Amino acid sequence: MNSVAMDRAKSWLEGAYDEESKNQIRTWLEAKDEELIDAFYKDLEFGTGGMRGVMGVGTNRINRYTLGAATQGLSNHLINSFPGESLKVAIAYDCRNNSKEFARLVAEVFSANGIQVFLFEDLRPTPELSFVVRHLGCHAGVVLTASHNPPKYNGYKVYWNDGAQIVDPHDRLIIQEVQAISGLAEIRFESREELIQEIGSAEDEAFWEAVLKYANHNPANADLNLVFTSIHGTSIMSVPEVLKRAGFSGTQIVEEQAKPDGNFPTVKSPNPEEAAALDMALKQADRTGADLVIGTDPDADRIGIAFRNPNGEMELLNGNQTGALLTEYLLSKEKNPSEKDFIAYTIVSSDIFKEIADAYGVGCEVCLTGFKHIAKLISDNEGSRRFIGGGEESYGYMIGDFVRDKDSVTSSLIVCQMVAEAKAEGKNVEDLLIDMYLKCGLYREDLISIVKEGMDGAAVISQMMEDYRNEPPNLLGGEHVVGLADYEKGNYTDLVSGKSKAIDLPKSNVLQFFTEGGSKISVRPSGTEPKIKFYFSAKTKLNSSAEYSNEWTKLGERIESFKKELGL
Repeated sequence: MNSVAMDRAKSWLEGAYDEESKNQIRTWLEAKDEELIDAFYKDLEFGTGGMRGVMGVGTNRINRYTLGAATQGLSNHLINSFPGESLKVAIAYDCRNNSKEFARLVAEVFSANGIQVFLFEDLRPTPELSFVVRHLGCHAGVVLTASHNPPKYNGYKVYWNDGAQIVDPHDRLIIQEVQAISGLAEIRFESREELIQEIGSAEDEAFWEAVLKYANHNPANADLNLVFTSIHGTSIMSVPEVLKRAGFSGTQIVEEQAKPDGNFPTVKSPNPEEAAALDMALKQADRTGADLVIGTDPDADRIGIAFRNPNGEMELLNGNQTGALLTEYLLSKEKNPSEKDFIAYTIVSSDIFKEIADAYGVGCEVCLTGFKHIAKLISDNEGSRRFIGGGEESYGYMIGDFVRDKDSVTSSLIVCQMVAEAKAEGKNVEDLLIDMYLKCGLYREDLISIVKEGMDGAAVISQMMEDYRNEPPNLLGGEHVVGLADYEKGNYTDLVSGKSKAIDLPKSNVLQFFTEGGSKISVRPSGTEPKIKFYFSAKTKLNSSAEYSNEWTKLGERIESFKKELGL
């Protein structure tokens, strides 16, 4: 068995850990169970979304000790970053198993370090936590969630005083503080109850008011038959209420999925990126003749959309389409858009975002995957440029800057406004898409995720990236590959001329291939899941609405040829 994992497991047996954890380790050792290796071969690390992993015993698991160490490290960093200040943090949690208990544990460790804690009384959406950090003047925030991962996962997302997820140098320095903890004795578990304050309804009201104020809702256009599902998650606490206050009284709730439940009993995966997660909502929409379906993930930062097309069938939008439509809609409402306004999107998302920005004469920024990078753009431009909206292909969108992370609550309201206004004009969502494609070009995207779990899986993913890096494809879909962007090396190479130029973004393990036909293929390991992801984007000019169906099919065939040549 792996020697590092064995040594770490034995140190737990000899340390001041609880007896239940020790018994689990003994069981693994006696059975020579490979589970022990995966549980101890490494420490959980902060990735693009913080710390996320399977719940259970071990250094590579989410448990009271790994959460305690993370919170102690964060506490140490806060004390170093704000010397002499009375520190405050906010804590939220989602519907996942153990999230409430984990949130309480985290609150106790913060309080033991003399930090004032604002702990939500019950589960709340992640975007509300982002809002509350700034609303209450906190120095940091934490959400206990594993977002859209399977039920066995949980996680720990850290936010800084700007309401955004941590970026460099804070993520790096927090990791250093965590790694410097040499034993359990250095983690302060003894809580100071006088420093823990429950929050709830007042903060809800402030958040909802901010959403409604920013959206500038128009109840006169609220004629919309909508089916909404929280997929057993936290959005049930906010989305129906916000829609009701905005005048959307025709909202139907998928009652079978309305109760928060960390086992997600009605779905295989609570991820609205996957069509099956919206099955129950789609069936209800067909029974009731609904115009629109909205579904959100467990912590309410991602949103999936389906609309009734001209054939009378419910049709799913992909993440790029929803984000592009939202961006187009927001910009269409701007009275005097200028270069001092800007939108943002991530490198693996559709370049139609740039086309939309150009069409309205506003700025456009491209950043690495993860909303913490979009939030950093807002912070970097504070006071000089105005952020209108941004998104990424993975079904996350940020509207305005009052929330500094993905926000399905505000996005749900804006989507409803957009579709209701189109309906009042005799249009549907397909009409909106075609109008956008005629103006900005027809883009089609697809995604493949390959799961490789455990230590061996991580090695396979690493080798795949090295193979693509060292031997990039020459042809994809019959098109010559003319450009290679290597974000880990920080350069773009023109494969025709051989010339290279620097990429002005932080280093990241991402590769992108560009073809002579304008297609973009991106490859990256996930920062939060044991996956390697392949993103495909193809484009063409759309001359008339009559050509839409045929050209859309052709782009799909082109993407399928890319997959085939990559052996996927």
